Amino acid sequence: MGVRLMVVDEHRLHAEALASALKLRGHRVLAAAAPTAGAAELVVSRAPEVCLLGTAAPAEPGVFDPVVTIKRERPQVAVVVLGPVPSPRGIAAAFAAGASGYVRHDERIEGVERAMMKARAGEAAVAPQLLQGAFTELLNPAAQPDDEGQRLLRLLTPREVEVLVRVAEGEDTRLIAAGMRIAPSTARTHVQRVLMKLGVGSRLEAAALAARTGLLDRAASSGVAAGSAAGPVGTGGSVGPVGPDVL
Repeated sequence: MGVRLMVVDEHRLHAEALASALKLRGHRVLAAAAPTAGAAELVVSRAPEVCLLGTAAPAEPGVFDPVVTIKRERPQVAVVVLGPVPSPRGIAAAFAAGASGYVRHDERIEGVERAMMKARAGEAAVAPQLLQGAFTELLNPAAQPDDEGQRLLRLLTPREVEVLVRVAEGEDTRLIAAGMRIAPSTARTHVQRVLMKLGVGSRLEAAALAARTGLLDRAASSGVAAGSAAGPVGTGGSVGPVGPDVL
């Protein structure tokens, strides 16, 4: 018997592709939507049996607030999170918010389908290897050969750390420029340099990487971001021309 479901993901193409694949397997897809802002209200109004909720940053604070709302308003809806290889904090946050499962976003369609069926039946839907990896990291934190957050922090200047903090808080170029008292073109340059140094292609990826590695926590504890003195508007270390404001 097919599942009545919704697919909500930050990337519309991914949501629509997954929805199409599940329709072909006999499931009834009520909606495939992006972005996740407003996801809770949409799910509450449609009342599916299962909601597949995609996220790129499972450890980011507040990312599972929609799950809390959905479970409060529609406790019968089972929420299965689709995300990257999670940290223990990411898995814990998903289940603490009320999710019924966690599936890697690169999981085969058969795995997603199994998770949906288990969640609808009231069972926890999480792959054993994900739990094993989470427990291993929790029990053996010293086994990690490299502190990625500390390594990445060393790549950034204090000004770039401040930019990353603002990016992670959701500020756009205009707000970053105003908050740091620099020109928008300079703010864009700083953002571009941060993305380049972190090896990511978007602000969302930068924020997710910072959350996953604990980079922002390390910056706060070391006081790196706190003392970033902003220069007058139009200064701040611009290193050259940048393209249109697409970041």
